[in-house]
Amino acid sequence: MTEENFEIIEKTTCYKGFFKMTQLRLRYRKYNGEWSEVLTREIFERGHAVAVLPYDPVRDEVVLIEQFRVGALDFPADPWLIEIVAGIIDEGESAEKVVHREMKEEAGCVIEELEHVCNYLVSPGGTTESTALFCGRVDATHVEGVHGLADEGEDIKVSVVAYNEAVALLESGRINSASPLIALQWLMMNRERLRQQWQ
Repeated sequence: MTEENFEIIEKTTCYKGFFKMTQLRLRYRKYNGEWSEVLTREIFERGHAVAVLPYDPVRDEVVLIEQFRVGALDFPADPWLIEIVAGIIDEGESAEKVVHREMKEEAGCVIEELEHVCNYLVSPGGTTESTALFCGRVDATHVEGVHGLADEGEDIKVSVVAYNEAVALLESGRINSASPLIALQWLMMNRERLRQQWQ
C-alpha cells in the first residue's frame, strides 16, 4: 500500500532525549476499501541500526559478544545477553561504515569482507527502528578481551566460539535476541558457501 492508503491526522512529540517518542493520530485503508476509525498510537523512534556476525571461515569460528542490556531486566534469563556487534547509524553514515567502526569499538577486530544478509524491522508494532544485518569475514586468531567505549557505559566481553558451539547456544535458547538469532540461522544455511568463497 502507498501513502494514499493511510492518513496521518496529527503528529505530536511526547518526549525527546537520547530517544524520541511520538504520538500519532491516523487512519488507514482497510482491505475492504473502507477507512479505519482514527487510531492513536505511540511510536518509539530510536534510529536505525546495523549488526554484523563476524565469521572466520578458516577456523570455522564466530565472534560473539556479551553485555548488560537494561531492556532485558525483566526477561526470565539474566540481562547479560550474548549478541553480535551492532550500532546505531548516525546521520550521513552508511551501514557499511558503521559496521567497520563498531567492529573495532566492540570487538577490537577488523572486517576483511562483508556480505549483506537482510534488512529487518525490529518491532514494527511500536518502533520505527530497522536493522541492516551483515556477515563479516574476520581472522579470529587473536580476538579476545573486554571492549567498548567507557563514555558510553560499555563493558563488552568478546568470545570466539566454534561454529558448532554457537549453534548449540542458539538451539539451547541461551542466545535470545533478534540479530544473533537471525544471523546464526542465516549462517547455518550459507556456511558451506562462505567457507568456499572466503578461503
